[in-house]
Amino acid sequence: MLITASHITKYNLFKCIVDDVSFTINETDKVALIGINGTGKSTLLKMIAGTDDYQGDILRKKDIRISYLPQNPHFQDHLTLLQQVYEYVDQSVPDYEVQAILNRFGIKNYTQKIQELSGGQQKRVALAITLLKPCDLLLLDEPTNHLDNEMIEYLEKYLIKFNKALLMVTHDRYFLERITNKIFELDRSKIYGYDANYSHFLELKAQREEVELASERKRKLFLKKELEWVRAGVQARSTKSKDRLQRFEELNNQKDREKIQNVEMLSVSSRLGKKTIELEDVSMSYENKLFEPFSYHFKRNDRVGILGKNGCGKSTLLNIIAGDIQPTQGQVILGETIKIGYFKQGHGDMNPALNVIDYIQETARVLNTMNGQLTAKQMCEKFLFESDMQYTPIERLSGGEKRRLYLLKVLMEAPNVLLLDEPTNDLDIMTLQILEDYLDDFQGIVITVSHDRYFLDRICDGLFVFKDQMITYCNGGYSEMISIADTQIKTNRDTNQKYKEQKKKRIKLSYHEKQELETLENLIPTLEKQLKDIDEQMNGVTDFQEIQNLTQQRDQLENDIEMQSERWMELLEKQEQSQS
Repeated sequence: MLITASHITKYNLFKCIVDDVSFTINETDKVALIGINGTGKSTLLKMIAGTDDYQGDILRKKDIRISYLPQNPHFQDHLTLLQQVYEYVDQSVPDYEVQAILNRFGIKNYTQKIQELSGGQQKRVALAITLLKPCDLLLLDEPTNHLDNEMIEYLEKYLIKFNKALLMVTHDRYFLERITNKIFELDRSKIYGYDANYSHFLELKAQREEVELASERKRKLFLKKELEWVRAGVQARSTKSKDRLQRFEELNNQKDREKIQNVEMLSVSSRLGKKTIELEDVSMSYENKLFEPFSYHFKRNDRVGILGKNGCGKSTLLNIIAGDIQPTQGQVILGETIKIGYFKQGHGDMNPALNVIDYIQETARVLNTMNGQLTAKQMCEKFLFESDMQYTPIERLSGGEKRRLYLLKVLMEAPNVLLLDEPTNDLDIMTLQILEDYLDDFQGIVITVSHDRYFLDRICDGLFVFKDQMITYCNGGYSEMISIADTQIKTNRDTNQKYKEQKKKRIKLSYHEKQELETLENLIPTLEKQLKDIDEQMNGVTDFQEIQNLTQQRDQLENDIEMQSERWMELLEKQEQSQS
């Protein structure tokens, strides 16, 4: 066993995070830690990583190596990106390996100062650092936040192949389904373990809650009968009577099973007229062009997802629709009844010193809903901010609680168009499911930037796909788009295979092709040696400019080797076919 936790208890001020819990993590476990926002998932990860205190015992295997990705990484602003990496990663790790994984996560300017990076870029750098460190236990806190779909799919494949222990906090339900073999549920200060992936966990959780409810009903029924016996005035003279009274007192003193509170989202949209939102030849450029002119007329109750690599202009398009920035070309025409609610990345412009209730009352003190008029206080309660919590300063809320509070503020505006920029970041799965149900019934338009593949499949009936500075509209959700792409690839492969079979009978190697084959057999080993020489040379270089030059040479060599190898295989196959 790598980790054995026994009788762990932890309080944050007066809030109980875990109460006398025990669990183990084995060498090959891939564990997901789930629970609603504010239950203490990140705190538990810090306790296992050894960066937060607790009562009880956490025994770690001797010489265990733990690599930990926090939700909010702490870096030194004055360092360059590469200097910051080597503050955490052993100097023996080759530069090209560091640069390769940074490139994989969309970070290419290695001399850029940490203070110049966005929060999302810093999180990606922290993820790269975490994966570069050799470890026996990998701790990841919301690893998919700020990653585009290509990066998420790479990380998913990496973690599926990862042969060490993994414990992660994530809301990505495809991750939970495909990677994990065990789930820890943090529920009302207790931890429940399930040897299951996500879909099996849902079945086991339902069974557990059903058993607990049945036990609670039996306890109350027993107490009712025993209470009648006690009220009958039975004298506690005999040992039997004394034992029965003591058992009654023990059961009566047990706390009732605490009811799980869920976020309650009520219909609060404004009336939407016939004319909605029209994009007319909208394009955007800064130093470089983000996307070519694009036109689209939104239908009432449209559900559109926006998909593409980081930096391609997805959030920019939302800002253009919201009117926060003007496009380089084209125009956005809004209908007279359009009322936009914009749920941006992060937590919006929150004043950390404000109380929860004051922050909401800045938008509205009263809200008209389908269920009647509700006050800001009542709406806070429906979003799990009880009366005592409403006077808590925002700075003391968890990341997920701040995100939930920000969502409430947006809905308090009663919009009929919702712009959602990465809405799933930092929200727990239960809140996500409720949000998805709410969006199903929302009387208006939903436009969302998201890298949550499950969310896109669940919500969207169409996608704006950003690729090569173009925006293309595709029907359906994420999986449907991927399925179409896979079908096209398969069709191309089948066509190529048929073409090869047709050509097979008339294949013959020419004189020049024979010469080329002999040349390639000598050239490829030479190129591979040059690649090895560059790797050795990079290990001794400290100048960043020289590192970048060598990296470019290395990339070019890899491309050359790949091209020449493909040509060599093609000629070799042709030679074999001509001889058969």
